[in-house]
Amino acid sequence: MKDDNFLREMNGRHMWQPMGHPGEAQNSPPRIIKTAEGVRLSDIDGHSVVDAVGGLWCVNLGYSNDAVKQAISDQLWELPYYSAFAGTTNPAAIEAAYTVREFFAPDGMERVFFTSGGSDSVDTALRLARQYHRLRGEPTRTKFLSLKKGYHGTHWGGASVNGNNRFRIGYEPLLPGCFHLPAPYPYRNPFDESDPARLAEKIAAAMVDEIEFQDPSTIAAFIMEPILGAGGVIVPDASFMRHMREICDRYGILMISDEVICGFGRTGDWTGARHWGVQPDMMTIAKGVTSGYFPVGGVLVSGTVAEVFEGADASGAIWTGYTYSAHPVGAAAVVACLSETQRLDTKANAAARGTQLYEGVRRLAEKHDIIGDVRGGHGLMTGIEIVSDRAAKTPMDATTMQRIHAATYEAGAMVRLGAHNILMSPPLVISEAEIDVILAALDAGFSAV
Repeated sequence: MKDDNFLREMNGRHMWQPMGHPGEAQNSPPRIIKTAEGVRLSDIDGHSVVDAVGGLWCVNLGYSNDAVKQAISDQLWELPYYSAFAGTTNPAAIEAAYTVREFFAPDGMERVFFTSGGSDSVDTALRLARQYHRLRGEPTRTKFLSLKKGYHGTHWGGASVNGNNRFRIGYEPLLPGCFHLPAPYPYRNPFDESDPARLAEKIAAAMVDEIEFQDPSTIAAFIMEPILGAGGVIVPDASFMRHMREICDRYGILMISDEVICGFGRTGDWTGARHWGVQPDMMTIAKGVTSGYFPVGGVLVSGTVAEVFEGADASGAIWTGYTYSAHPVGAAAVVACLSETQRLDTKANAAARGTQLYEGVRRLAEKHDIIGDVRGGHGLMTGIEIVSDRAAKTPMDATTMQRIHAATYEAGAMVRLGAHNILMSPPLVISEAEIDVILAALDAGFSAV
């Protein structure tokens, strides 16, 4: 690797970064994160912080899990790659598929289709949903419903069902036939409804109205995150996902639970859908399935969906896939990661530490009037909405948000900005003392402005 002076000089010059302006990195070079251990990051200048973001909602096991690293290393020596397209497979992929199926069996999932990540998984799920209806003799079911504020990756299909226009406007027109329902967001919603249960009922009524307007025979699937992550950690009422499940059943619409963020203990249960007591027809996974150590995703399907494909004629063939689907190194990482996830019982720690973080931020809201709303309390997902006027709920300006972010980092914690929200999703192995470091850093960040 080149020395530090070279890295500083070249920083921002040659690489366009995701989710940012290509000129910004040259004018204001990004922080160079050089090493990580446990739940701590160190930058090129030696400044150490607690990672309150978990990489990107994904480093559930922290940065020092030797079992996963060893599994990756061993597999590289045995079989670094081979295609898993029809006709060949590999031992690691077979074991990974069995392990994933066992993990998600309580959710009613019976089969897994491996991908390279969450965006791949969402696009694949949308394709499979259309094909499922076609195989059942309902080819007119091509449309999709989703939630505003929902995030489903950045591929063409995922961007189309995304509920944040930031990921859409520059690339429109996108996939036709995608319609968005209001988010279960008590702090801001078109019904001016602050009660989560009543809001859930109103959105359910809006969903029925939209289905009837579109014609039920044209709707293929409804996709949602059990807790909306990148949209601001929006936690729906406990009744919300059950309302959506009942409506999907009533109209013959597939329910896709996007578990890319919510799965593997993040919500305090092994899946977000399980957290709310719902069994979907399909699930999308990624991130925590390897703790971010290797890019792997997947689409899980229920027995009902699997029967339709497996019992069909040649039209049931799945003509989509990725070069790195069921990559043997990634598959080995999946097996090791899920073993460690269960051994460490990360969902229990996520529940306990998530409550600590949420309640700590609520105390900060009593001190800092720039905190407009605090969301979370269900595992290690916490969102803080920052406002310039609490009574008017005026979103904070971008410059001030950047100042808060920088001051929080200098005080010892890496957090993530999402417009006027601060988003936190620490590793699920984080300790009580490390949560206290995050809270103290946030306090310093808010005090700085």
